Amino acid sequence: MSDIAISVVDLGKQYVISAHKGASKNFREVIGDTVSEPFRRIRNVVRGQAATGDRETFWALRAVNFEVKQGEVIGVIGRNGAGKSTLLKILSQITEPTTGYANIYGRVGALLEAGTGFHPELTGRENIYLNGSILGMSRFEIDRKFEEIVDFAGVEKFIETPVKHYSSGMGLRLGFAVAAHLEPDILIVDEVLAVGDSEFQRKCLGKMEDVSRSGRTVLFVSHNMAAIRALCSRCLLLSSGHFEFDGDTDTTITHYLSQTQVNLESDLIGSEVPREGSGVVRFNTIRILNRHNEPISVLTTGEDVVFELDYQQMQTDVKIGTLFFFIHFNTLLGERLFACSSRYAYNGKMPPLSGSMRCVVPALSLVPGMYSMDITCKVDKELYDHMTSIKSIQVTEGDYYGTGKIPPSTSGHMLVKQDWTFTAAG
Repeated sequence: MSDIAISVVDLGKQYVISAHKGASKNFREVIGDTVSEPFRRIRNVVRGQAATGDRETFWALRAVNFEVKQGEVIGVIGRNGAGKSTLLKILSQITEPTTGYANIYGRVGALLEAGTGFHPELTGRENIYLNGSILGMSRFEIDRKFEEIVDFAGVEKFIETPVKHYSSGMGLRLGFAVAAHLEPDILIVDEVLAVGDSEFQRKCLGKMEDVSRSGRTVLFVSHNMAAIRALCSRCLLLSSGHFEFDGDTDTTITHYLSQTQVNLESDLIGSEVPREGSGVVRFNTIRILNRHNEPISVLTTGEDVVFELDYQQMQTDVKIGTLFFFIHFNTLLGERLFACSSRYAYNGKMPPLSGSMRCVVPALSLVPGMYSMDITCKVDKELYDHMTSIKSIQVTEGDYYGTGKIPPSTSGHMLVKQDWTFTAAG
């Protein structure tokens, strides 16, 4: 017996996105086009031209090939518009491919958006049984899971209410509960963590872990790289409708982030960022790197980050004492979070008057979000160069604690390392 759960061969999906419009026409021209249109179509067919005429088409997917083995937990990642949702809709048999085919071995449970597969006029109870029947489950099987589904979704009070009256959050909770609890052979989930509160997100992650441990196949689309890392052993990367990379999770995520990141080396000499200070010493260039000394534009919680600054003595006739360098991290509202300071953290030789400084921040402790950065060079109380908000820094999710659990943003801006122990009473 084959161990393949999903086999995708030369899959493609084309959409018609618009029709070219020329200059506006008068009534006579419109009537003339209406009369002549059937003859124009016949002429195009005879000449072998596309019957689409002036329509503009778009390939959401093209020539996609891969296989998924039974029991694998696969992450599907890529930028917005890469074709991820289109792929899942084809695998869920919601839409037909234009080219190629996908063989699915087993029954599929899918949550692609809130309320997918629900009939708005039916109650929550009726939709649970309807979806179970579509999955090929018997009434006895659905009865056995019913209370668990309702409890997970938290819609006990509204289970006899038509789902058209549900909020989007209620619809999402019930949709995920049905998709995950009715024991499909293949669970397909698209961005369920992008909606709902943190408690629901944690429940979803826990349930998907349970599904994966039971040996069922999971396809999980998300922009949450920490969740992808925690759940998936393998990732597929889509880019502009093409299948670009297939590998273990960490390698694929690194490949993806290297595409989305731009070189953060910035020339500060001609920068329009306001700067203060006497200008005796000035910053020239800043670079932000990862642990492999590769330029990055997105920082990851829990990952090492390297800041390099080139600086130059501008006034050689001025006696200069020990230079101190500072990198401050702030919220976008200007609230100071923490500082990297050579005055307190460096205990080596006196820095050169012109050169480069390198500051490594191990296991970045900022929670995901947007931040700003200031840089300062000074000698004691004399300010040589100070630049405010030189960068807007984006920090993305990372497994800071190594547990696969991501604290919510309500935890504050900073994370701290900690050790927990418990001792039984008695």
